[in-house]
Amino acid sequence: MANLINLERVSKSYGVRPLLDNVSLGISVGERVGIVGRNGDGKTTLLEVMAGIEEPDAGRVSRTRGVEIGYLHQGDELVDTHTVREAVLGGRQDHEWAADQTTRQVVEELLEGVALDRAVVGLSGGERRRCALAALLLSRHDLIILDEPTNHLDVEAVAWLASHLVDLPSALIVVTHDRWFLDAVCQTTWEVHDGAVDSYEGGYAAFVLAKAERQRQAAATETRRQNLARKELAWLRRGAPARTSKPKFRIDAANALIEDVPAPRDRMELQRFASQRLGKDVVDIEDVDLARGERVLLDHATWRIGPGDRIGIVGVNGAGKTSLLSLIAGTLAPDVGKVKHGRTIQMQHLTQALDDVDPGGRVLPTVESIRRVTKTLDGQELSATSLLERFGFTGDRLTARLGDLSGGERRRFQLLKLLLTEPNVLLLDEPTNDLDIDTLNVLEDFLDSWPGTLIVVSHDRYFLERVTDSVWALLGDGQVSMLPRGVDEYLERRAAQQAVEDPSSGPALMASGPDDGPGAGTTPKSRPGSAEDRAARKILARVEKQLERIAEREAELQAEMEANLSDYDLLARVGGQLGELAAEKEELELEWLEASELVE
Repeated sequence: MANLINLERVSKSYGVRPLLDNVSLGISVGERVGIVGRNGDGKTTLLEVMAGIEEPDAGRVSRTRGVEIGYLHQGDELVDTHTVREAVLGGRQDHEWAADQTTRQVVEELLEGVALDRAVVGLSGGERRRCALAALLLSRHDLIILDEPTNHLDVEAVAWLASHLVDLPSALIVVTHDRWFLDAVCQTTWEVHDGAVDSYEGGYAAFVLAKAERQRQAAATETRRQNLARKELAWLRRGAPARTSKPKFRIDAANALIEDVPAPRDRMELQRFASQRLGKDVVDIEDVDLARGERVLLDHATWRIGPGDRIGIVGVNGAGKTSLLSLIAGTLAPDVGKVKHGRTIQMQHLTQALDDVDPGGRVLPTVESIRRVTKTLDGQELSATSLLERFGFTGDRLTARLGDLSGGERRRFQLLKLLLTEPNVLLLDEPTNDLDIDTLNVLEDFLDSWPGTLIVVSHDRYFLERVTDSVWALLGDGQVSMLPRGVDEYLERRAAQQAVEDPSSGPALMASGPDDGPGAGTTPKSRPGSAEDRAARKILARVEKQLERIAEREAELQAEMEANLSDYDLLARVGGQLGELAAEKEELELEWLEASELVE
């Protein structure tokens, strides 16, 4: 089959650093390729050369005549003066686009909570990103190129996107650090490293197996990196069977590598050691109420977090995951109830915000000022330099100015500083943001021997399953619910909730696994005429009036924008007001839905 795009002996450098060196490859009709590699090794450069955005320094790039390429950049090309409807749907009205099932699914999944008549200028970075992705998916292309498409998507949206892409006839090239997504979508994996591009058959699991086999055959000398690959293999082998069902090549030799490799971590030993450090009491949430505005996040919630617990938290965007971490950390007080901390805990909280740093400071001296040597669980001593090298700071990056670090480097540096304080309770809010797969492997390896209580909020399903032992969810009922079957069970419960809210739409996504039974994840209705029923009806009446007021104000602001399209200061100010109204509207609509479930 002829390739849509073909690279022949292509080279591309920036400054003195070669990112692509004599690379030859191609992508054919309907093929789905995932690209992995360290940050800065040339993944985005490869995409731009293939798409014709960048010209190679040497070699030839040929494309099939008339090939249509859709490209999702890490930035976006949306026009600020357009509305979301214009940017995504070409200005079509609801009755025009909603009749098409595919268009309706894309809008419902990616633009949930984003008003179509909102101005692009008032959108947050995550909302702009989802709009750009939706616009691309609603156009026809022979080849779709996606650079980090799962950024700003929750677990549920990532699962939907994977299913949607698999059903498309278009060829696909995707750069992502989301390893579950790579396994779910890709047929081939390209690894970009040291100017070369190596091709492997299959998704991420197949890539790890094949790479380990190549290293064995070549008697690789990079002992530390090979050990990480072996540990990753052990995790994949002991994980879900589906992870290793796709590779078509012989894996016996690769399996021989891990016959004597223990489980990635000794759970009982870690819990024993954590109990010695922490005692019996870590964090107790007792009968807590927590609200944001009029939106109830927790309602008489009780939750005990013990020594050595390794917990993953999932929920839709806006469910209150970050607020829950802040509540546990003690930086957010409950409206009602208590949050009790054990006397011996030393807690650290990695937030989504990047720390402010002294731009004139240097990497190694700053780390050494915190701790020069740290010990692992087995008594091994690691110097600050060794730890920095494990987290990707090698050569001249050890003495780089903090002000010169990239976003990904600053994230790694922030995480390492936090770990060096040797906490015994660790809260991580979206820790995989801006980290490449190699760095994620290192972080997972570090956490394997870290004895303490770990609580992680992440949309990265692979990372959650890799480093935690239990998954808990915020499902909109005011409780923190344990999910014995993890993310699969969460997706099933969310699908059941959506089916109850909109019976005509049917389940949006069902993961494999046994049924939860009738009414799983739903809220029982109250008796007609009961006090609860009357209270719910009052809430509905109040919310409906507030929604009417917001609709009137939105119309006024839209009219003001249309009359002043050349006044960019006014557009920015009004766009911000529209954004605040949209956020308020989203909270009210959720409150309306919750109250409506209680009314017969």
